Amino acid sequence: VQLVESGGGLVQSGDSLRLSCETTGRAASAAAMAWFRQAPTKEREFVAGISSGTLYADSVRDRFTISRDDAKNTIYLQIKSLKPEDTAVYYCAGRSRGRSLSRSRDTYDNWGQGTQVTVAS
Repeated sequence: VQLVESGGGLVQSGDSLRLSCETTGRAASAAAMAWFRQAPTKEREFVAGISSGTLYADSVRDRFTISRDDAKNTIYLQIKSLKPEDTAVYYCAGRSRGRSLSRSRDTYDNWGQGTQVTVAS
């Protein structure tokens, strides 16, 4: 299973951005998938997950939306009203099997290389 993120970049505060994660080797709908992010000097943290339903970190639920396109084997993270504190490397993650969502990094076996999002104030 390979996960490839795209869509990051340098944006201005208040902008919107959509990150993509293309899955190969397995259907994106076959198991739970999630987005995490890691800011400089901080731990990698859960942002949002999708399976039969969705799960969000409390800090982002009003601005972030996770979705999935089964025909493209791709999951997305739509971010609106970006803030400088959203600056981080965003990682796509997937369970090798199982559809239960979790906020724990240890639940997810497959990871992408990450895509950098930088928000200028």
